[in-house]
Amino acid sequence: MKFFALTILSIVLFSTSSFALIPPKLVKDAFASKFPTAIKVKWEMEKIKVWEAEFMMDGKNYSATFKEDGTWLETEKQIEISKLPERVKMAINIQYGDWKIAKADLAESEENGQFYEVDLKKGVLNKEVSFHEDGTVVMK
Repeated sequence: MKFFALTILSIVLFSTSSFALIPPKLVKDAFASKFPTAIKVKWEMEKIKVWEAEFMMDGKNYSATFKEDGTWLETEKQIEISKLPERVKMAINIQYGDWKIAKADLAESEENGQFYEVDLKKGVLNKEVSFHEDGTVVMK
C-alpha cells in the first residue's frame, strides 16, 4: 500500500510540473508592453487571479506581478546587499540587529512607490521586511 501511494504521488508531482502555466492574454500583453526586452520569462500563479513573471533583463533577475486583468502590481529587481541605502542598513541594524541580511531587492509598486525588500535570516527563521529609502518600514 505504501509503494502504491508513493507511486501515485510521484505521478501527480511529475504531471503537474510538466505543464507550464500560461497566463491570460491580458497579463501577457501588459507584461510585454512594460518589459519589452525581458528574456527567459517563467510564469506562475502567485495566488488566485495574480500572476508572477520571473525574468532576466539587462543581465539582472527580476520578477513582476500582475492581476488577471493585466493591471501591474509590483516589480522587484535583485540587488547586491551592499547597494542598500545606509538608512535602510541602519534601520535593519536597530530593529533586527541579531538577524542577517540574506537577500535584497529594489521594488516598485503604484501603492508604495520605490522601496527595498530585504530577506532576513536568524538561525532557521526567515522574515521579509520592506523599507523606504529613508529607513521607514513600508506598511503593506
